[in-house]
Order: sequence, then C-alpha cells, then structure tokens
Amino acid sequence: MTVNEGTEEIVCTAFGVGSTHDFQVFKESEMVLDESIECLADRGYQGLSELHPNSRTPAKKSKHHPLTPEQKAANRDLACRRILAEHVIRKLKVFRILSERYRNRRKRFKLRFNLIAAIYNMELKHVP
Repeated sequence: MTVNEGTEEIVCTAFGVGSTHDFQVFKESEMVLDESIECLADRGYQGLSELHPNSRTPAKKSKHHPLTPEQKAANRDLACRRILAEHVIRKLKVFRILSERYRNRRKRFKLRFNLIAAIYNMELKHVP
C-alpha cells in the first residue's frame, strides 16, 4: 500500500498470494515510482535503495555492530514520518474484513480491499 504523505490518501495497492513478504510483493508489482518521490519504508524493505535511489529505510543493528547515536536519531526521525502509514492501516482495520482472517474467495479480496480504500479516500475529502 502506498500512501501520499501530504494528503494521507491511499495511492496504490498491491497484493501477494499466500504468505509472501511485503518487499517481494513490491518487487513483483513492478510499481514505478518517480525519482523525485521519497519512499519511506520499514526494516523489511532493506535493499530498496537499489530499486529506488530516493528511498529511506532504518539502519539495522547487529550483534557486533550496534547503532551509533546518529543512526538512532535518523531511525527515530524516519519512524516519526512513517507513522502516517501505520495510522492509515489502523483506520482501514476498522473494517473487520481486514483485521481478521479472510475466509471468502481470494479473487474477491483485492476488489474488497480496493473498495475499502476508496471509501477511506472519499471520507478524507468530506472531513472538514
């Protein structure tokens, strides 16, 4: 799911079959991002900078290489900017179909998710 940081609108969605990692779904979707768009992602998207140069992911620590205070501050700044996407996911989960196990036909999940995203985007335009 791609969210516009300025308007909080859901711009694009992509889906995988079964238990597919989010980054794999992103690569398979072949979504083209303009070079001027800054892509903010979580730790699961390590290696995104090879696909999209204007992207930011948090630095990861390892057992022998702890994070420096500068890296921790950069991670915190990124998390503060990314919280918008988490809030959008929370608002979508009000629709229980997204927060629980989906037990209907898989073919219809994409349609239903996109309809819920459209309802969410429509509600954004009507909020004063």
